[in-house]
Amino acid sequence: MTPEHPGGFRPEYFADLAVLEAHNFWFRARNRLVIWALRKYFAGARSLLEIGCGTGFVLSGIAAEFPALKLSGSEIHSSGLRFAAQRVPNSSFFQMDARHIPFSEEFDVIGAFDVLEHVEEDEDVLAGMYRAACKGGGVILTVPQHPFLWSRQDEYACHVRRYTLAELSTKVVRAGFVVAKTTSFVSLALPLLAIARLRKRNPVREFDPLGELRVKGVVNALLERLMSLERALIRLGVSFPAGGSLLLVARKTG
Repeated sequence: MTPEHPGGFRPEYFADLAVLEAHNFWFRARNRLVIWALRKYFAGARSLLEIGCGTGFVLSGIAAEFPALKLSGSEIHSSGLRFAAQRVPNSSFFQMDARHIPFSEEFDVIGAFDVLEHVEEDEDVLAGMYRAACKGGGVILTVPQHPFLWSRQDEYACHVRRYTLAELSTKVVRAGFVVAKTTSFVSLALPLLAIARLRKRNPVREFDPLGELRVKGVVNALLERLMSLERALIRLGVSFPAGGSLLLVARKTG
C-alpha cells in the first residue's frame, strides 16, 4: 500500500471493473483456473473467504460452481463491497484491512486473487491467512509475475511488486503453509504481454490505463482460447515456468 493510495488500490476503478470483468479474457480465464484449483485441492471445503474481493467477480464464479459453499468476502474499500453484494447476494461481506485479519481457524479456504502485490506488508497478510485457515484447509493465491514486466500499468494499479516464484513460495512457506501447486498462467501469450509492457515503459507513448481491459472481439476470443489451452495442460499436470501471472495453492497441515 502506497502513501498516495493507502488502501493499495484506486477505489474509482471499481465502476470500470464491474463493467469490464465479465467480458475480458483474462478475468474469465482466471476465474476458471481458480475454480479448477478449488475443486482439485479443496473438494471437501465448506467455507471460503476471499480477501480483497473487489467487485465480487471471482466470488460470483465460485458461487455458480459451488452453490453449497459458504462464501465470505472482505475488502478494504466499502465502495467495492457495494458492487460485490449486488453480484453475490447470498455471500457475507465485510470491510477489512488484509494486514489485520481478525479470525482464527475460521475458513476452509482463503483466496487472495491479485491482492498481495498491492500490500507492502504481504508477509503479515500471509501470516493472518494462516491463522484464519482451518487445519487441513489452505489458500489459493494469484499474483502478477516477473519483475522484468514492470511498467506504468503496475504503477497505475498501485502494485508494490511483481513476484518471482521463489519469492512467493518462500513467503508462503515462512507463514507456515505447505505448497501443493504452483504454475504460471498467461504463459502462451507471454511474448505478446512482454511487448505490450515494454511499450508502456515509453514515457512519450500515450498510455491508456484501462486499455488491457478493453480487448474486444476476435482478439479477446483468441486470447481466451489460448488460456483455455493453458488450463487444459495445467489440468493434465503441466506447471508452466513462466507467464504474466502466477497461481499458488498451499495447505495448512499443522
